[in-house]
This record gives sequence, structure tokens and C-alpha cells, in this order.
Amino acid sequence: MLDNRQDGGTGSERIPFVADNGNVRFFAHSTHFFRHHIPTDYILLGVIESFLLLISFYIGIELRHQGALWHGNLGALFPTAVLFCVVMLLSLIAFGAYQRQSSQSPSMLVVRIGGSMLAGMVVLGVIFYVVPTMLIARGALVLSVFASFVMVMACRLVFQRISSAYDMRQRVLVLGSGKRASQIRAVEQAGAISEINIVYYMPMPGDADDTRSISLASTPGTLSHYVRNNHIDLIVLAMDDRRNGLPVHELLDCKMGGIEVLDLLSFFERQTSKIRLDIMQPSWLFLSDGFQVNNFRRMWKRLFDIFSVMLLAPVVLPVVLLAAFAILVESGGRGGIFYSQTRVGQGGRVFQIYKFRSMVVGAEEDGVPRWAQKNDSRITRVGAFLRKFRLDEVPQLYNILKGDMSFVGPRPERPEFVQRLAEKIPYYNERHRVKPGLSGWAQIRYPYGASEEDGYEKLQYDLYYVKNYSILLDALILLQTAEVVLLGRGSH
Repeated sequence: MLDNRQDGGTGSERIPFVADNGNVRFFAHSTHFFRHHIPTDYILLGVIESFLLLISFYIGIELRHQGALWHGNLGALFPTAVLFCVVMLLSLIAFGAYQRQSSQSPSMLVVRIGGSMLAGMVVLGVIFYVVPTMLIARGALVLSVFASFVMVMACRLVFQRISSAYDMRQRVLVLGSGKRASQIRAVEQAGAISEINIVYYMPMPGDADDTRSISLASTPGTLSHYVRNNHIDLIVLAMDDRRNGLPVHELLDCKMGGIEVLDLLSFFERQTSKIRLDIMQPSWLFLSDGFQVNNFRRMWKRLFDIFSVMLLAPVVLPVVLLAAFAILVESGGRGGIFYSQTRVGQGGRVFQIYKFRSMVVGAEEDGVPRWAQKNDSRITRVGAFLRKFRLDEVPQLYNILKGDMSFVGPRPERPEFVQRLAEKIPYYNERHRVKPGLSGWAQIRYPYGASEEDGYEKLQYDLYYVKNYSILLDALILLQTAEVVLLGRGSH
């Protein structure tokens, strides 16, 4: 049955689309920043919460010192206030507080915001220890963090109340109701695109298995009327046959009137943050925006990798010593602390990756490579702990320093798996166009991959990263990796 959610108008002549002043959107529904779409309402929320964090800092100082703050110290404390705001805001991002799913469960929202505040307080404590000139009293810091939690939670509750009272979601019209449109229906029913409101699936000539009447869009003026009368923000082209009855002039009218028009693959890329291989045409790879890496990006990424390794080295040294001691004690001195394995890197070049040994000695003594499975019997108790919090990956900082890997990129796979997956999955080798990473877009968006089906799903996220590779996306991945590590998500 046709999912007819709103009645469309009819008309007999083509009327140029003119934006209705009564339906002006004050801001776009997403902001295209460094080729990555960010929901604009969450950008606005971040700006508001930044001011709340600044206010919370001064509230904490005021409660601790009972008015002494205002005697000429307001300006002197401003750099520390900005540091407090930045650290707390980054911590909120790292704990997923600016993801759509963070607003679905109030209890999860409390956990995310509370956890981010505690993590931010720890980071601030370390910074104050390293830079004592920015130090504030411990009581003032605790009060500032508590005030931040209260104000951010209150802001989120108001945000949720407004969102539920006024549907601010992007209103979408899908041109098509056949097989291609059914792919949108499937994702919509699974709840994966709940942040948009699909108003109507408009049947089009040529749609497969469509026995209904002719498309409303076949009548001149209908599409423009419908878009204007139903406040449509986005039109998605999902017809089974574009050559048959595509309303070119009316689509151009709509686009000139400020309505965005997307093809099906670009729509899925934006809404699901992955590239759907099942509907991708080969030409889309080089005709679409993206898949561009220049020398400047390579240079800053390499400098960032070297600087980060040097910065983290003193921090991870105690972890290395404790992990090495635990591995030696559990194994009774048998077997090595580290192990190396051949992986495929940028351009298909193989290299040796280093990890803490997390499996029993001789885990693949028969020589047959296997993916690690959930509750794998080959994993030791110490290894299970290291894997849960991704601590077994710490030795790969050496790979990053050597230049075999980067902090962010597709995870490197073993040559045997690469050959097998490349034979069965189209475009699999395209993930090797950038350096593999310690963390990646697929790692924070998809659970641990342990099969060819998982390899197919992860490739769609890897291709999204290769296409939209940028400073912003790298920073976002690194921040959200903290949530994966701290909560032990997706580890085998």
C-alpha cells in the first residue's frame, strides 16, 4: 500500500516554485562542514551549552569563595574558564552527548552527561597539575562540575520538550514507491533515520510492482504545489526508472526555491554515515564530491600522529609495564609479551603490526588464520581485559611512529582476509587508499567485525571515511573512541 501521509494538491499548469514566507526556516537542518553533515540544532545546542559551562564555572568559584571572586579577579580567571568550557564540551562530544540517540533515553542521557563531567574533571585535574598557573581550588572545581551537570541536564530537558512539542525534523518527500524507495522504508522502519520526517512516498512512472494510478507528479504543477503546501525541506530521488517521467522542470523550480534535492545514494550517505554498496554506481566514486587527499592533509596528519605519540608516551608507559607484568604472571613466563602479525596497509603494502599478546601460545598452530569470536576460547583472562578496553592495541603507537599507521583510518586486516574479502566484496581494496588507523569510523559506528558479512558492513563505513576524510572527522573519531574504550563497546 502507498504510504500516503499527507494529501497532495493537484493542478493543471506548471507554477514556478516560490518560497512561502510563512514557512521560512531560520536555519538549515544540517551544516556541511569539512564534507561532514552536522545537525544544525545540535550545533545551536552546543553553542548554548558552551555559555552554560562558562556560567557554571563562575558559579562554582562564587559558591566556593563566597563573593571574593568579584573583587577584581573576574578577568584573571577567564582563561581557566575557557579551558573548563572546552574540556567539558569535548568530553560531552566524546561521550556521545551530541548524537541523535543520546536524546532517546533520559536514563542514558544522565549516564552520558554525568560520565562526561567526571571524565572532564579528571582531565582538568591533570592539566592543572601540569600547568599550575591555571589551578583553582578543588572545592571550586567540584562545585563548577556539579553546576555544569545541573545546567546541561536542564538545557537538555528543555531541548527535548521543545523537540517533542514542535516537530523540528527535516520534512522529506521521496519520489518513488517501488523497489528503490522500499530501501528507505526498511531503514525508516528499523528506526535508523528517526531524525527526519518522511512525509510521503510519491509513486512515479516506471516504479516496479506499482499497480496504482499514475503519479501525481505527472500532472504539471503538482510537485511544486505539494512541496510548498506541505513545507518539504528535502526531495529524494528514489524512482526505479529515472528515464520515465522525471519531472525535471518542477525539480529545478523546487531547487531554485531553496529545496534540496538528493539522489538515493547521497541521501543514505548523509543519514547513515556510510556508503551503500548495493546501490552504488562505479562512476559515483569519481563524480561525487570527496575522495580527495592532498599533500597538505598528509603533512598535518603525519605531524599530528608524531606529536600525539610523543605526548601519550609518558601516559601509556605505566600501562605497558602493568600489562607486561600481568601477561608474564598469567603465562608463567612462557610465551612473549608482544606479538606481531602481518597486515595490509596503504596502497596494499604489507607491514608488521604489534600488539600485546592476548591469546594462548600457539593459538593458530595449525597455520589457519581465524577471526577472533565472542567468548573465544583462545583468549586469556588478561587478554580479555586488555581487549575489552582496547589496551592490547597500545603497542601500535610504535607503528604510528614508524609511519605504517595513523591514529585514524580503516583498521588493517591480515593479507589472507583481504584477499578473501576483495574477491567477494566490490571496491574492498579502495579502503587501502589511506593509511590504516588505530581507530576508525567503522570502529565507532559498527561492532567488532568477525565475518565476511561484517567486512561488507564495515567497508561501507570505511569508504565513507576515505571519501570524507578531513580534520573535523578525524577529531570526531578520536573523541568518540574514548566512549568505545571506556565502555568497552564492540570488543572481542
